[in-house]
Amino acid sequence: MFEVLVFVYENYWRGDACPESHQLSRKLSAVGFEADEIEQALTWLEGLNFAAQSVRPADVEDHRQEPAHDAPAALPCSSDSLRVYSVAEQDHLGAQCLGFVSFLESSGVLPAPMREIVIDRAMASPGDPVSLEDLKIIILMVYWSFGQEPDALVLDELCDDRRQRVAH
Repeated sequence: MFEVLVFVYENYWRGDACPESHQLSRKLSAVGFEADEIEQALTWLEGLNFAAQSVRPADVEDHRQEPAHDAPAALPCSSDSLRVYSVAEQDHLGAQCLGFVSFLESSGVLPAPMREIVIDRAMASPGDPVSLEDLKIIILMVYWSFGQEPDALVLDELCDDRRQRVAH
């Protein structure tokens, strides 16, 4: 599934530039992806699209915590609030992924509404626990769904393959 998501990310600049599901499915099939991978990725992308539509772009850009027009009212997050992860989230994401999400959030590059979408989409992905490489793809796809590109240093962190680094 993640290979399909990477292909979509690399070939469509933003989420709104991506074709409808049936057209995208044909394109992915023509490129050579397996039908089950395509179906799984399209279902995942539908969930991403639904989650992104529930958040106003201003909530992400301005880091405000006001609910979307149709969303149920929620208490705003303050800078000293703490996100408590359920046992299922802890088990499925693992310590490494939770630490990375915390790092991005504390760096100020992953606002709470985007964090919640990242967690939602990570919970909807295979892998137990989700690998850090897969989580990075999920984070890129969340930025992509809002038509945003992460800041250059964050993008470098998300795209960096630490396995190819040589220790000094």
